[in-house]
Amino acid sequence: MTNKTPRPAPRAWARMPRRRTAIVLAVVLVVVGIPVLDALFGAYSRTGGGEVAVVRNGGFFDNNRIRQIIDPGSGRTYVGLYSKVHKYPAQQRFYTITSNSSKGDETGVDVVTVPSSDGVNMGIEGTLYFTLNLDHAALRTFDDKYGTRKFRGGSGDTAYAWEGDEGWSAFLDQIVRPVIDNDLRSQVNSFRCAELVSSCALVQNTAQVTPVRTGQGAQPQSNNGNIAKVQNAINTSLAQDLQSTLGGNFFTNIHFNLVRVTLPSKVQDAVDRAQAAFAQVSEAQAKVASAKAEAAANKARQDGYNKCPTCARIEELKALPQGITVYAPGNPNGSLYAGK
Repeated sequence: MTNKTPRPAPRAWARMPRRRTAIVLAVVLVVVGIPVLDALFGAYSRTGGGEVAVVRNGGFFDNNRIRQIIDPGSGRTYVGLYSKVHKYPAQQRFYTITSNSSKGDETGVDVVTVPSSDGVNMGIEGTLYFTLNLDHAALRTFDDKYGTRKFRGGSGDTAYAWEGDEGWSAFLDQIVRPVIDNDLRSQVNSFRCAELVSSCALVQNTAQVTPVRTGQGAQPQSNNGNIAKVQNAINTSLAQDLQSTLGGNFFTNIHFNLVRVTLPSKVQDAVDRAQAAFAQVSEAQAKVASAKAEAAANKARQDGYNKCPTCARIEELKALPQGITVYAPGNPNGSLYAGK
C-alpha cells in the first residue's frame, strides 16, 4: 500500500497574476472602450428645422476637408468617425441697431452715427433681415472662409461662427456690421439734416437751406419720402457690398428697415429750446390777435350804440341784476333800488 502525499493548498501569491491580468483588462476596456463607443455614437448627427450642418472629416488618418452637407430637419445621418459638425442658422435672421440697450445685437446703446451732407452727425437705428444661403456650394465656401476661424464677441471671448448664438453674433459684429455702417454713411451723406429730420431746420442757418424739389413747381419732399429713399438705396447697395466684402453670395433675402433717425443730444436740446420759444411766440401772437379782435368788436358795438341810443339803453337794462324793480339813473342817491 502506497502512501499519497496530500497536495498543498494554493497560496495567495499564486493568485496574484490572475488579479493583475483582470485589472489590466478592465483598464484597457475603460481606456479604449469608452472612446470607441463615444466615436461610434458621435458618428451620427442630425439637424433641426432651423439649422443646416457642414460636416468636416476629423479622423486620425483623415483630412480636414468638407465631407457632406446636412439639410435642415434631417433624420439621424452617418457623418463618419470623429467628424466635426458645424451647424449654422437656416431660418431668417436679423441684426438690430438700436439705442435700446436691451434689444440691440451689440451690448449697451448701439447707434450708427453718420454725418449728413451739411455736417450734422445723425444717429441711425434699424434692423437688417437676411437668410443664410442654403445652396451646398455656397455653404462649403462659407465654411471654408468663416467656419475655420474664431471671432471676438462683445464679451471679449472668441468663438467660431457655428458655436451657437454667441459665435454667430461675434461673426456678424466683426464681418457684417462694418459693411452696414459703410452703406449707411454713404447714403445718409447725400441728404441734409433737415431733409431727414424736419426739426433740424429750427437750429440751422435758414439762408443756407434751400428746399429740395423733384421737378418744376414741385413741393419740397417730405422727411418720410427721403427716409424711404435712403432705405431703398441701402437695400440695393447692401446686397452687392456684402457679396463683394464677404467673397461670395452667402446671404439672401436681404432687407434693411430704417427705423429712426435721431439728432445728437446737444442739437436735440437746441431744437427743443427753439420749439419752446416758437410756442411762446405763438401764444403771444394769439393773445395779440385776441385783443385786436376784442377791440374791433367793442368799436363796432359802440358805433352801433351811437347810431341807436335806444338800443344802448335796452342793452343797459338787460345787464341789470335780477330783483331790481326801480331804475333811476338820474337819482344822486343811487340809480338802483331793490324792491320786494
